[in-house]
Parts: sequence; C-alpha cells; structure tokens
Amino acid sequence: MARSINESGSSWVFPDGPLEEIASRCDVITAASLVGSCKFYHDSATQSVALPASQPFGMPCVLHTHQTEVPPAHNPFSRVHKFKQQGAQKDKQHDAKDRKGTLCQLTPLDRISSDAVIPDGGTGMWAGANGDWIALLGFPWNWELVNVYTGRRIPLPPISEFKSTPDKLVFESNDQHLQLLKIAICRVPTAASNYTSFSVLAIFNAAIAVLHCASSRWTVLDNQFLAYGYSDAIIHKGIVFAVTQTGEVYAWNQLSWGPLLISTAPIPPELDEQGRYNLGSWWLARSPDGSRLFLVHTWGVTDGRDYTGLVRILPAAATSEGRHGRTIRGYGKGLLGCEVYSMDTSQLMPPRPWRRIISLGSYSLFLGVNYPIIIPVEDGAEHDRPNMARSNSVYTSHHAVGLAYPPSPEICRFSLNSEDCTVGFQTNIRWTWRQVPLWLIPSFANARQWNLPSRHRLCRGGGDGHLEALTGDNIDLIAAHLDVTYTVRLAACSRELYDMISKDEGKMHHWDEPCLLMPPPAYWFDEHWDVARASRLHDTVYDLVPLDHPRRSVALPFMHDRKWLGANGDWIAAADHHGWCLVNVYTERHIPLPSLPDSKIRHSIVSYRPAYSFNWGPAIYLLKIVICQVPTKGGRYADYKLIALFDKTIFYLEGGGDWRMLEALTPAPDYPNYCDAIELRGHVFAVDETDGSTYFWDTANENLMLPFVIPPPVVDDQQYAWFLAPSADGKRLMIILTVNKIGIANAEVPPDIPYAANGLQLRQYPPVATYVFELDPLSTARAGDFLWRQVNSLSDHSLFLGLNYPIIANLKKRESKAPDGTLVPFMRKNCVYTAYRNIRYNQYPKILRCNLQPDEGETVGVISLPKDGWDSVRQAAMWFKPALNIARSVLPLKKQ
Repeated sequence: MARSINESGSSWVFPDGPLEEIASRCDVITAASLVGSCKFYHDSATQSVALPASQPFGMPCVLHTHQTEVPPAHNPFSRVHKFKQQGAQKDKQHDAKDRKGTLCQLTPLDRISSDAVIPDGGTGMWAGANGDWIALLGFPWNWELVNVYTGRRIPLPPISEFKSTPDKLVFESNDQHLQLLKIAICRVPTAASNYTSFSVLAIFNAAIAVLHCASSRWTVLDNQFLAYGYSDAIIHKGIVFAVTQTGEVYAWNQLSWGPLLISTAPIPPELDEQGRYNLGSWWLARSPDGSRLFLVHTWGVTDGRDYTGLVRILPAAATSEGRHGRTIRGYGKGLLGCEVYSMDTSQLMPPRPWRRIISLGSYSLFLGVNYPIIIPVEDGAEHDRPNMARSNSVYTSHHAVGLAYPPSPEICRFSLNSEDCTVGFQTNIRWTWRQVPLWLIPSFANARQWNLPSRHRLCRGGGDGHLEALTGDNIDLIAAHLDVTYTVRLAACSRELYDMISKDEGKMHHWDEPCLLMPPPAYWFDEHWDVARASRLHDTVYDLVPLDHPRRSVALPFMHDRKWLGANGDWIAAADHHGWCLVNVYTERHIPLPSLPDSKIRHSIVSYRPAYSFNWGPAIYLLKIVICQVPTKGGRYADYKLIALFDKTIFYLEGGGDWRMLEALTPAPDYPNYCDAIELRGHVFAVDETDGSTYFWDTANENLMLPFVIPPPVVDDQQYAWFLAPSADGKRLMIILTVNKIGIANAEVPPDIPYAANGLQLRQYPPVATYVFELDPLSTARAGDFLWRQVNSLSDHSLFLGLNYPIIANLKKRESKAPDGTLVPFMRKNCVYTAYRNIRYNQYPKILRCNLQPDEGETVGVISLPKDGWDSVRQAAMWFKPALNIARSVLPLKKQ
C-alpha cells in the first residue's frame, strides 16, 4: 500500500492501492505521466512496491509503432495541452500538431509487449532518442525534440547550408546528396536550463552537424579526409567523435582545431565470400563511468543462407516463459560477432591505442538509432534458456532511419561471454517503415522536472482529500487507456473514487451503451493467431467497440483457453475442455454448471465448434447458451436460469437443479431447426428457422409436457433470419424477421466505407425488409388464438440481438438521423441491430442495422468484419453493455 506524506507530516493513504490499480491498467507512458502530475502520486509511487512490478519501469524496451492511431479526442496529450492552455490564444497550426498522438508498443526483453501512447507530429518520423526525449522529423525542416511523458516540444532550426528535397531524409549541399542517418541527442533539455540548453548531432552519410541551443545555428563539421560514409557519432567530454562505415574514427574540438583522424579500425572489417555482412556496423558509446570512449564493431550474416552452427529456436507454447510469442534464433560461433574497444581520450595528439574489452561486468550496452544506453542488467535466466535479458552483452537494433529493408532479426544480442552464442528475435510487428524502432527505458525518475505541482494545484475547491487530485487533468490523462473492467474495480475501491468516476463517466467510458465484444483486429488473421496463442494475449484481452466511439480494451483473464457461448449483463457463459460455467466479467466469480444428462445426450466433442449426438438420434450442434436470468448476490448466486440451445433440441436449467430436455417430439426426419430461444414469464420460447413457428413450454411443470406451437406471423417463400426478444416492459414476446441473405441479389458488392470512429468498415445496402411482431403469449394461449401484432416503432429504444441475451437500449439522447445523410452515427434509436446468432461459423461476419422507419433514401448499415481469417479467431462477436453501477452491487464499496 502506497503512502504519501503531506507538508504537515501526516500521511495520506491510498486504500487498497488505487494508485497501483490505476497505473497497472494504464500504458506505461501514461502511468509515468500520472506520477509526474501530482505530488501525492509522486510520493506514493516512489514508495510503491506494486507499481514497478506492474509496468516495465527501468527495463530496456523496444519502442515501435502500432497499427492503430490514437484519435485526437482520446489522446491524453491533447487534453493535457488543452487544460494547460485553456483561455489562452493558441496558434491553430501548433494546436493541431499538439492534438496528435501515436499508439505504440513497448517490447521488454522478457515480458509481453504492452501499448504506449507518445506524442507525435502526425507526419513526424522518429530519428533518435535519449531518456525522456525523442527527435521527430517533419517536412520540410520541421524538426523538433519532444518529451514522451509531458508532450513538451522544442523546435529545432533548419541547417542553412543544406537544401531540402521531396524526401525528408535526403538533402543537397554543393551538388552532393546527403542521407540523414539519425539525430543523436547527446545532452537532453532540462527544467534547470529552462529547456534551452542541449546538444544534438545530425548524422548524415557524408556530414556531421552540431547544435547546442534552440536559438543558435547548426555548425557543420567539415571533413576533407573522409573517404567513406559515417556510421555513428557522439559527444564525449565536449569533443565530437564520429566513426565511418569502415571503422575510421574522427574527432572535432569545436574551440580550437578541425577534424582529426584518431585511428583506423582496430581490426580490418571482415567480409564474407560475397563481400557483405547485413549486420556489419560500427558504433560509438561511452563507458559506464563516462571516462572512456567505446568503439563497437558488430558483424554477421542473417540473410537466410544455410550456415553451419545455426540453431533455430521455434516459438514457444502458450505455457512457456520468457519467449512471449517471439521467434528466437541462436547463431553458432563464427556466424555473428561483436568486438568492443576502449580508448582514453584525454590525449588525442598522438592518440592512445585502442584496448580490447573482454567483459562489461554486470552492464549491457544498447545501441541503435537511440543514444547509446549502458546500464546494469540482471540475467533473465540460466544460460541454457532463451531469455534475452543478460548482462555483459551488446544489444543492437536499427542503426539508421529509413532503412531500405528490415534487418532480420530486428534485435541482436552479442554476448561477450565466449561460451554464449549470439541470439536474435523478432518483435513480430508488421513493418510500416513510418517509424524506426528505438531503445527506450520507461521511468518516472525525472518526474520532478516535468510538471509536478504543489499538492493543491489539481484539487477542485482546494480541499485536503488526496483523491480530489483525480479530477481534472489526471482523470483525462488516464481515461483513454484504462481498461473497462478495471475501471469498475477502481470505482469500487472507495465511495470517493466511485463518485469521481461516475461524474466523469463521459470521459472515462461510454457506460450503458451496447458495444461489440470481439477479439482485437490484430488476431483476426492466421499469421497473428500463432503469435497470439503463444503470448496468451488472445485468450485474455479483447476489444470493446462502441459503435460511434473509439474501441477500448477489456481484460478477461478467465477466458484463457475458453470460448464464450453467450452473455447477459455482467455474466458470460463459457466452455472449455472440462465443461461449462458462468463467470462474472468484473468480479471473475466462477459458477460451474452441471453436465448434460447422459441418458439423453452424449457429449462427443468440446472445441470451438462443440458437437453432440443423441444416443438415439442424429448429431446436433450447440448454438449458444442463453442466460435468461443472471445470478445475484441476494439469491446466493444460485437463482440463474439458462437455456442450452441446440439446432435440434433444447435444455433448460435453473440454479441448483439439473438440465431438463424440452422435447417437441416431431417425427423424423422433420426435426425442428431452432435458431433462437428466450425465457419469458416462466415459459421457454424457441423459434424454428425453417418456417418461423414458435414453440413454448411451461417451465413450472416438472414433467415439461409437449409445447404449444405459435404459427409464424407471415407465411411466404422469403428466407428470413428469426430472432426472439422480450418487450421493453418484459410482458410481451417479440419476434423479429430480417431477410436472411442481404445483398446477394445484386452481383455488385458495395464498397467499404472507412469508419473513423473505431476503425471498422461500413457498407450500405438497399433497404432490407425488417419486421417486428409481438403478442402476449399467455393470454393468447388461453384463448387459443395466436395473433401477432406488427410493431411499427420502437420509440426511443433499439434492439441488439445476437449471441447475447437481447438488449433493449433506450437511445433517447442519441441522434436519430445522421447529420450528412450517411450511415454515421451508426447507433440510432428505433433500429434493430443483429450480430452473430450462434457460435457456429455458417454466416458472413456482418453486423446489421435496420431502421423500422427509414428516411427517404436511407440505406441499411452493415459493419463488415473480414470474411477471410475470421474463422481462425474462434470467437463470435456479441453485444455487451458495460455498466459502472455494477460496482455498488457486486463489488465492495469501501468508505474513504
């Protein structure tokens, strides 16, 4: 439990670890930003034990881009900037740039990758990094330094001697083309210098430029002795050192003399028989105490040719530790190599000799486009295991911006221990080449330099309650990246937290609005399936997609190796190889369900498509589990009612009892072909997909006699998709009909429409016949006359039908018409929304919206999920309605 000491000496206590709860569910960059935003958080974080364990603080990570961009409205850097500049006149162009962000991924050496959001210039390209700062390249000459935690930006002036070209990485000078390799941030800006004093090197293939202050000019360091292009450069003890691609080292003392050739390569660069080494490069770094200059030479070939000694380590299984779905390769001796040399630069004329370094001790060196990092590293495992974290090693990533091809492997570890082989791994990302991967060590060590306010700065009303600081900027900062399920748990930590989150619910999440629950798009395709299975992310992390807002993540740890079969409220019916169960999304309470009666049915297969067979009849298939009544605390979690819906039969279960078969006894081969079922007022209703006939049984009758049969509301040759739902007041039965094959009549497939709100694809079709009918089944059964009445309007409600129990949502506050006559906004009142009807994959993955009273010219909206690859997901999309008020009923609200 974290404690914070106020100025009077008393301690502020975060009960049940709300700070740790927040930070562990934020991305690591946002968590560090949160620590620097308030003194209470900073003091608590420095004393926290759980915080560093929940995030990769202090660990070298590979920072690389994510496929999805962060919308401006949900970018924390946008909102923080808005609060700080509120009321001030801002330049529109500068404001637009500040409102952009990049969703990235941080890949620690031996932990699962996690998301991170850093500020971005929109079209900016990463060109270097050091500590909290990243160099961004825009076009033309829109260079700047950006702090990844605070979003502070420092513009860099253009190099007056160089002329820009259409390629932002290529410049011209004296009829010579100069390729920018990277920007080395040798000395970072600090608050003590008012962020005006720093040192930056722009490293080109044939030139070096140095800048020490934003208000000064670049100084181009000429070199008339240069015979081959540069590879790397740093500033060491006030002197600029640069190494070429053939190992020559040059030095510039900017106060007295020009370029000085320190030495040629300590050893000649070795090449293979074809004269190429795709990992060959020269690097410069400093010793751990900063006293000596390091020269590092890496070499080797990893282009796929068959070399003696190559050891391929295949991706690990889901239960293996230390690999996390990455492809790891070990390279035998002689294939790849690394030499490290050291020089005392206190005397350069004549220079002292290079001395071979055979050990870095407990330190490891991380080289790439970032400024060299040398830090102590704890060995991740014994030498016979493939963990990547190891001391006395040199790690390399990309050495230049805009490489023409992706090096493979992306990350190499060269061990200086002679008995260890070189190891490389892929981060398994799709290459966009818009950003080059960097080494970054997440930390809040510099939080006091960022924007750490006095203890009352962020408190509304100036009160002394430490949790008051959660309002304002900080709620906005954590809102976009806090998981839905853990937001509810956080709200249950204390009444004060609940009140704050509920007041800011519009910013935190879209509560009480039906959302699509589905696997993340990254795992829709086969090439990502293996990676997801190995890292176990696919089984635990899903997407919650509001129809008109950005998607959010939802953590469902209980779904590992399980498949959901249905949902209602905050409960999910799930199945694995051991059986069925009910699980609460927020509390993870687990309720095992009894097995089906062996006398009636034999369970033959449990997989992503569970199949069963009668002992006396045909094979049948499970369609879904209908949670008609959820377990409640007042009923000791035994008051649930379930329907196991098969295509040929139905089973019914009440808490504490056994499954009972609901028989229709139709003669073979005219077995029923059920497609949907619900429970209403003590009766089970099931609709037959063949003709729309509806069967219903009285569950109060223990013998479960033969059912009544309700004729369908329409009889024609159309092929309909049938759904059942209760009315809004729960008294009447509704049957919903939509044309089963949408868009098949026309040969042309409508084009996809990018949907900016959440990344889904929309299609619009001609109007489709959608009908809603209702009746009071009990009164009509007594009268013996089943008359369906057509419903022409749902008023302010809309229906959400699918694998889940029917959701009837009141959308009175939503706009019923799109402002531009298109499909946006997608969620409207008086509409019927349908998703997957069952867990079987015999339908196209489409989410259909039909308006009961369409406007003139209005089309049918369809969300198209990818047809190819969706089967590999093994989870059907279904509707889920997140609710914050669940914290009051199922989670213990503790007093502050």
